[in-house]
Amino acid sequence: MGFFARLHEDLQAARSHDPAARGSSENFFVYSGLHAIWVHRLTHRMWATPQLRFFARALSQLARFATGVEIHPGATIGRRFFIDHGMGVVIGETSEIGEDVMIYHGVTLGGRSLAKVKRHPTIGDRVTIGAGAKVLGPIHIGHDSAVGANAVVVKDAPANSIITGIPATWRHRDAKKEMAPAVDPAEYIDPAMWI
Repeated sequence: MGFFARLHEDLQAARSHDPAARGSSENFFVYSGLHAIWVHRLTHRMWATPQLRFFARALSQLARFATGVEIHPGATIGRRFFIDHGMGVVIGETSEIGEDVMIYHGVTLGGRSLAKVKRHPTIGDRVTIGAGAKVLGPIHIGHDSAVGANAVVVKDAPANSIITGIPATWRHRDAKKEMAPAVDPAEYIDPAMWI
């Protein structure tokens, strides 16, 4: 996929994930999560060349300063990844993130070991990770799952899971329950309109 096609895809992902997104031009200039992932794509390519690793880390630190998002150049990230609000996100070196993943501010994909092994999580496709969640260690979060805000996840979860709590536990998603409105739409109708 070419540079401009990928850029367009990222901007479309932002619009599909964020109802506050007004348009691609504005998003291009003001979405720090997009800026962080664009810099990461460059630093990830640099990381593949041992002689460029210092420069990759230096550039990633500049991006961290500018965006509030720290993504290690060694992390592997799929297409249409979106970080909403951005600030305080940390993605460790051996993290692997699938396609169509969305994370919110304050999320950490971190390690629990100092050994030079796979020590960060693997996140499946179409996963959403809520604000402040910590996903720690070489665990796997299955496709189409959702991690609740402020959850601390230290164990694997299968596909189609809802993962919540400290320490987090998982349950299978109930598609029928999730499609039902949380509030009766009638509560939004202004009684003055009935007169």
